Amino acid sequence: EYPFHRQVSGFTSSLRTSSAEMFLPTSVDLANGLHRPHQKPAILRKISAAQQLSASEVVTHLGQTVVLASGTLSVLLHCEAVGNPKPTISWAKNGEEVKYNDRILLQPDDSLQILAPVEADVGFYACNASNALGSDSVSIAVTLAGKPLIKASRATVINTELPAVTVDIGSMVKTIQKANVTINCHVAGVPEAKVTWFKNKVKLFSSHHLHDGLLIIANVSLSDQGLYSCKAANLHGEVTESSQLLVLEPPRPLPYLEDLTSVLSSAGPSTHLVLTSPSGTKLTVSPGSSALIGCAVDGHPTPNITWLYSSEPLRLRHHLLAAGRILQILNVSDFTDGEFSCLAQNEAGSLTQKMFLAIQEYRWSVDKLTACSASCGHKGVQLPQLRCLLDGAEVNTSYCREASKPSLQPIACNRRDCPSRWMVTSWSLCTRSCGGGIQTRRVTCQRLTAKGSSVPMSNEACAQVSKRPVDTQNCNRNPCAEWVASSWSQCNGPCIGPRLAVQYRQVFCQTKDGTSVSSDQCSALPRPLNTQNCWTDVCGVHWRVSLWTVCTATCGNYGFQSRRVDCVHTRTNKPVMEHHCSWRPRPSNWQRCNITPCENGTLLRGGNAEQCMAELSQKCSTGPC
Repeated sequence: EYPFHRQVSGFTSSLRTSSAEMFLPTSVDLANGLHRPHQKPAILRKISAAQQLSASEVVTHLGQTVVLASGTLSVLLHCEAVGNPKPTISWAKNGEEVKYNDRILLQPDDSLQILAPVEADVGFYACNASNALGSDSVSIAVTLAGKPLIKASRATVINTELPAVTVDIGSMVKTIQKANVTINCHVAGVPEAKVTWFKNKVKLFSSHHLHDGLLIIANVSLSDQGLYSCKAANLHGEVTESSQLLVLEPPRPLPYLEDLTSVLSSAGPSTHLVLTSPSGTKLTVSPGSSALIGCAVDGHPTPNITWLYSSEPLRLRHHLLAAGRILQILNVSDFTDGEFSCLAQNEAGSLTQKMFLAIQEYRWSVDKLTACSASCGHKGVQLPQLRCLLDGAEVNTSYCREASKPSLQPIACNRRDCPSRWMVTSWSLCTRSCGGGIQTRRVTCQRLTAKGSSVPMSNEACAQVSKRPVDTQNCNRNPCAEWVASSWSQCNGPCIGPRLAVQYRQVFCQTKDGTSVSSDQCSALPRPLNTQNCWTDVCGVHWRVSLWTVCTATCGNYGFQSRRVDCVHTRTNKPVMEHHCSWRPRPSNWQRCNITPCENGTLLRGGNAEQCMAELSQKCSTGPC
C-alpha cells in the first residue's frame, strides 16, 4: 500500500523530502485513534494509476503525474499524513504557498482541488505536513497534455565552507573552489521525458557525471563557471531551466599593484608610495608630504575595499583611486602616527592588510646670532637665531610653529658713542585750515652717547655729516569752502499737524568764488538744515463723522451698522483728500451692534447674515459705506 521507491509515470520518488525518521506500520489503527507515542509527520504514499472518475474529473494521490486534457474540469489532489501530534497540512506550488480562491480550494480533508484547470495551473504541487517534532513533504506534478515539466527553484545558494552542495535547477549557485556541486533536474511528463544537459548552450556528455537527472560537477574551479541548462523533451514538447554557477575565491594578497605605477606618474615629486601587507609595512614621511597607499589584493568576485585608520572609518581628507584600491593622502600632517588598513571583502571571505605611518618632527635649533640691532648708542643687541630643522636639514620656520621655542637671551653689541646727527621734532599744527598755511619744527645737532644720553653739538658738526633738514613747510593749500543754502520752498509738504506742514531747501558746499566742491571739504563746519516745519491753511483739516445707521439685526452675532467718515477743511467745512488728515487716526466707519442672544423664532433681517457681514466689512474698510 505504501511503497517509497517506485517509478511512476515518469516521476520518481526522489521528489520526496522528509525529516521523519520512522513511519507507522500498516497495522496502526488510524480511524479508532488508538494511543500511540509522539511521532514526526509522515505522508502516506498511495502509488496507483490516476483514477478517472468521469470524463471531466481526475482524483489522484501523491506520487502521481497528472495530465491535464482539454476536457478536464476538476483535479483533486489527496494528501494523507500520520503523526502525533496530528500534523498540519499546507500546500505549495513551485516552492511558493498556494493562494486559495474560488477556483483553487482546500477541502476539509486537506485535499487540494483545482476547478477548471488552465495552463497557469501547471507545476509541482507539494503537500507539507508538520508538527512540533518535524515535517514531511511530497510533491505531485500537474502537466498540460503530457508536456514535460521541470521542478525549478529560484533560490540563491552561497557556499563558503562545505565540501559539497546540492541545489535544484533554476538556483543561483555561488561556491568556493574545489567543492563538489550537484544540480538536480526533477522532470515529470507523459510519456517520460528525456533529459539533456548544456553548459553555456553547449551540450554536455556522460563524461560530466550525468545520472538520473543529476549533474555532478566535481572539484569546481574557475573554468567551471557558467550557465548550466537542463532540457526535458518528449513527443508533446520540451522545457528548459537553467542555473548560474559562480566560483568564489576569497581575497588574497598580491606582490604588486599595476594601477599604483600609473597613478604615481601623475602625482607630485613629494608623494610617497607604499603597499599594505598582511603583516604590516612601515612608511616614514616628512610633515606636509603626500602618500599613495595601495591595497594589492585579488579574489573572485572582485573584493570590495574599505579603508580604516586606527581601526575606524576614514573621516579626514583623502581620495580613493583605482576603484578604491589606492588611498591618496594629500597631506599626511592631517593625521598622526597610526595604522592604515584596507579590508578586502567578497562573498567568499575577507582579508585585512596594514600600513604603519610615522611622521618626522620639525624642531628648533639655536646655533647662530642675528645682526646687531644698532650701530652705536646704548640699545644695540643680538638675538640667538632660531632655525627650523627636519632630519638635520634647515626648512622654513613656518614648519616649526607648532613646536615649543627655546628661551632666548639678548646679547649687547655696538655700545659706543654715535656720530653727531640732526634731530628733528614733529611738525606743528598748520597756521590755517585752508587757503594755505605754514607749519614748523625744531632742528638741532646732537650726539647719542654709549650711556644713552643726548649731548647738544654745534650745527657745523652735523653739517659735515649731512645736510640740515628744513624747519618750515607749506600746508593746507586747498581753497576754503563753506555751506550755502537755497531759499525755502513753498509750505506745501505733507501735513504733520493742525495747519502744520514741511518745507525744504537745498544745502551744498562751495568755495568763495562760487565753485561747488565735495561735501567733505565742508565737513568741519556745521551744516545748515534742509527741512523745517511751516504753517499753512491747507493743513487746517479734521475728521467729520455722521450718525450711525440702524443696526442690521435686533439680536444674534451678525448685527452691523455704519457711518460716513470724511476729511473736511476747518474753515470751509468742505471735504478734501483724506491724506491731509492722515496725521490724525481715522475714526471707524462700521461696528457690530445688538450682540445679544435671540429668543426662539426671532429672525435676522435679510438673508445670509454671515455673507452680508463679510461683504459690508470689505466695502466699509476701503471707503464710505
